Amino acid sequence: MTGSCTIVIPTYNEEKNIANIARAIRAEYPDFKILFMDDNSTDRSREEVEALNDPLVTFYVRDPNARGLGASVLQGFEIADTDYAMCMDCDFQHPVSALAGIVAEMDKGADLCVGQRNSRMAMGLKRTLGSELVEAYCKFFFMIHRKQTTKDMMSGLFAIRCDVFRPIIQDNWDNFELRGWKVLMDLLKYADRRMDVHYYRYDFGERAEGVSHLNPKVPIMTFHQLWGFGKVTAKIVAKMYGVDYYEMYPAERK
Repeated sequence: MTGSCTIVIPTYNEEKNIANIARAIRAEYPDFKILFMDDNSTDRSREEVEALNDPLVTFYVRDPNARGLGASVLQGFEIADTDYAMCMDCDFQHPVSALAGIVAEMDKGADLCVGQRNSRMAMGLKRTLGSELVEAYCKFFFMIHRKQTTKDMMSGLFAIRCDVFRPIIQDNWDNFELRGWKVLMDLLKYADRRMDVHYYRYDFGERAEGVSHLNPKVPIMTFHQLWGFGKVTAKIVAKMYGVDYYEMYPAERK
């Protein structure tokens, strides 16, 4: 028996992609729910979704005072009312065809299934090398702290078993990097090391429309997730990029 699934998609100004990704998912997976967790878009994203008039597609407008990609995904996971919840991007870099394979792994009993990229080169050589180096650095600290790691720990395509992860999210909400992009890594930081993790390999593609929201604050927030020394690294990276670290984390100002 196949478990029920909600596809959680964090969005901000994705009017060029949002209706197309919804149609593609619903055409291939008519039983899946889609939950767009929107970070107060200023374009026509909401109108595009509402025009679909699909009861299984929800456009959820988040609190403007609690913005962040991490917060969007985690809140979506928390409110999903299905057996599984899956995070994916809105820009078609995560192929719709991969969703079936991930759900199939969840049906085998996985607590977590990570979409493992065959190659990251669609991001370009510079970003690919940077991503792999950052991941290796992060895994080193996870091993020091005796935390579970996975292959492709920076992946933005993964599925969770809701009854396993909902308590983790609720118990650790204030500790998560809510504005960060590496949600899988943050969940692993607080999850039980004995989780059953499965993988599904897929081809990572190029963005279909629109522009990436990647900015210098993303690596800073990623390093900030790595306990004490990670915060030191985050401060160094912030200085390299000319970013005010204490503007990002005012509570840490002495």
